[in-house]
Amino acid sequence: MPHEPDSVTVTGKAQRQAWLDRVLPPVEQVRPGLWSIPTVFPDNPLRYVLSYAVGHAGGVALVDTGWPCEDAWDGLVAGLGEAGWDISDVRAVLVTHGHADHFGLARRVREASGAWIAMHEADARPQREFAETGPGAYDRAHTTWLARRGVPRDEPASAEQPRPEMFERFDVVPDRLIEDGDRPLGAGSSLSAIWTPGHTPGHVCFFDAERNVILTGDHVLPRITPNISPLPGVEDDVLGDYLSSLLLLTDYDDAEVLPAHEYRFAGLKQRVHDLRRHHGDRLAEVIDVVRAEPGADTAAVTAGLRWSRPWPQMLGTARRFAIGEAYAHLVHLAHTGAIVNKGVDVDAWHLIRDTPPELD
Repeated sequence: MPHEPDSVTVTGKAQRQAWLDRVLPPVEQVRPGLWSIPTVFPDNPLRYVLSYAVGHAGGVALVDTGWPCEDAWDGLVAGLGEAGWDISDVRAVLVTHGHADHFGLARRVREASGAWIAMHEADARPQREFAETGPGAYDRAHTTWLARRGVPRDEPASAEQPRPEMFERFDVVPDRLIEDGDRPLGAGSSLSAIWTPGHTPGHVCFFDAERNVILTGDHVLPRITPNISPLPGVEDDVLGDYLSSLLLLTDYDDAEVLPAHEYRFAGLKQRVHDLRRHHGDRLAEVIDVVRAEPGADTAAVTAGLRWSRPWPQMLGTARRFAIGEAYAHLVHLAHTGAIVNKGVDVDAWHLIRDTPPELD
């Protein structure tokens, strides 16, 4: 049974009940002219993606579209129909971030309606690069990245490569770019963009001042913490970016939160505090492992951390995400001067300072 923090007040009660019942939630009118449309996310514990339809320019704008499969497409079309629109009425697609469950159907929507697609430059850039080099380049970069983290090629994390649908993202080049503070639907719209890097470099939330709602994509969810992992070849402090951009949302505490997964809720400021505290606890745990195992590679550090399932049961993509999450914490500790990576071909982490950075 899902358990949200005590600080979260569930406002999407039908959505939460659907989560408990392990079924798709209903299409719902959240505010006049704003609808929540769930679509299936197959073979994934998140189970569905929440797209949001906003009346725009005599038609509708979509915030996120769902996973690239026929069942999700049928659900999106049917959901728009329940809200009173046809797929041909879509004028714009606003993408919160560059993961396939959030804009895997964007290209098909554009083909069916002529809608334009917009996302942040920081997520559009890697998509253009992979579109030029093809999925094979991503596979090679992924394998090299895992080897650098200390994962043998026959390990469970290496055994399962990303599914072909994941590469739909590399075929969707946006028509427009979103910058922090933009009103992507025009000056007359109350919808504004907040750049919130971390889950991806170009993650964007959308605040609708007129309706007093904030669409948080994967940046803030009511029950789980979003995965924070760098793309292959990226050694930036993505966790530091996430922790900083979380604080940008504390000014929107009275807004209802509309996430892309799970269910709507209120209590954003405290949820931000809880997420930062969670990562503070995780940083302390990482330091404990490095202290106990000087010179451990990232895969070894990951295996030493506590997870929701026993480490031997985490295979394929789940193990890859866990290693990425641990690596993001290790890099953040390195950037803050607590540890250092002395490895050349394979990571070798050593302690410099015995305390992690303090997070509220």
